[in-house]
Amino acid sequence: NTVVAERNATARCYPASTTKIMTALVAIENITDMSDTFTMTYAITDPLYIEGATVAGFSNGEAVNMTDLLYGTILPSGADACVGLAIRLAGSEEAFVELMNEKARELGLKNTNFTNVTGLHNENNYSTAYDMALLGCHALKNTVGHRGRPPYNIA
Repeated sequence: NTVVAERNATARCYPASTTKIMTALVAIENITDMSDTFTMTYAITDPLYIEGATVAGFSNGEAVNMTDLLYGTILPSGADACVGLAIRLAGSEEAFVELMNEKARELGLKNTNFTNVTGLHNENNYSTAYDMALLGCHALKNTVGHRGRPPYNIA
């Protein structure tokens, strides 16, 4: 937890796909049953395809469990998985983004604001290298998928 080097650490930048770290973190904290499913729809996948977003590749009508949506969010950086989690857990992407911004404030991310769950460009979806480092440290303490213990020894 010591900064050993920094350059423009508090300058605003667009977090792009690193937004998905917060998406996954908030999802993990709100999932009550990893076997719950969400059915993917064209209403989710088509706009993402048009936008040129990276997707995990879930198909219309496919029932996807929470575990696979989390993996889809982080491993292939799938926007479809992110939106599916948001809708399943909060009812809409907008409502989920509110949870993300609440979590950002809780973690002390002072120069961060989210407008979507995917990191697709939006002038008001911003962070700083410093805030993303804080988020990363917190996310590494997550125990989901690591047999109940953090994967790294983070103080």
